Amino acid sequence: MTCYFYLRQNKLKSLHALLNYLQPWRRNSTSRRWYSPPAETPASEPEPRTSAASPRRRSRRSASPTLASPSCRSTSGSAAASTSFSAPQFAGNTIGIGSSFEDEPPLLEELGINTRQIWSKTVSIINPFRVNPDLHEDADLSGPFLFLLSFGLFQLLAGKLHFGIILGWVTMAALFLYVVFNMLAGRNGNLDLYRCVSLIGYCMLPMVILSAIALFLPQGGVGILVIAGVFVIWSTRVCTRLLVELASCGDEHRGLIAYACFLIYTLFSLLVIF
Repeated sequence: MTCYFYLRQNKLKSLHALLNYLQPWRRNSTSRRWYSPPAETPASEPEPRTSAASPRRRSRRSASPTLASPSCRSTSGSAAASTSFSAPQFAGNTIGIGSSFEDEPPLLEELGINTRQIWSKTVSIINPFRVNPDLHEDADLSGPFLFLLSFGLFQLLAGKLHFGIILGWVTMAALFLYVVFNMLAGRNGNLDLYRCVSLIGYCMLPMVILSAIALFLPQGGVGILVIAGVFVIWSTRVCTRLLVELASCGDEHRGLIAYACFLIYTLFSLLVIF
């Protein structure tokens, strides 16, 4: 019996010791966290209490940008320079990259528009008695297009929309004059269609001036008829002389060429009068 009571007493002591050991775990089981016994610190230096958010605040402060020392700046700058991509270096002016714009020609010259040449041809047509045919050796369409556009704009100011009619009549007139001149000259005729359009367009300058004057005169009056006759003769004389001088074999048929030019510019004057 004594052995039985002795073993029972020892079992109770061991069970009581086990419960005392598991008691802290039972307290922390509600928060679902493993219990770690606090570290023993000396009584003179108690452990400071820190909140749960302190590690996060420290991590945020450490992540915020701070002013580094000059040595740190130099090391970070060298590291950034070493890791950054270097700028691409091209060869010299092998393909024209980096060449200055001063060596390039103006845009009008690249388009084939010579303003000085257009101005000289215009000045030579203003005086019908001193026409310089040498200026019209190099034919162009920039000046004729400018004169035809001005003629259409003056007609538009008069309340007449004739842009399509003007372009169509100039085309038909150039074809008519080209065929007539080459038929008169035979095989020796050397007048091309491009030069023919250029000459007819430049000789439209008197018609442009007539359309500008007609804005201040009554339509269908005697004054506008007389002025229109003068400007038609002006255009006919200039165009005939240029055709005869620039194309060979034209002196023999000067009268027929002048008649064809007279018909062409009379049609354009009718647009102004009526």
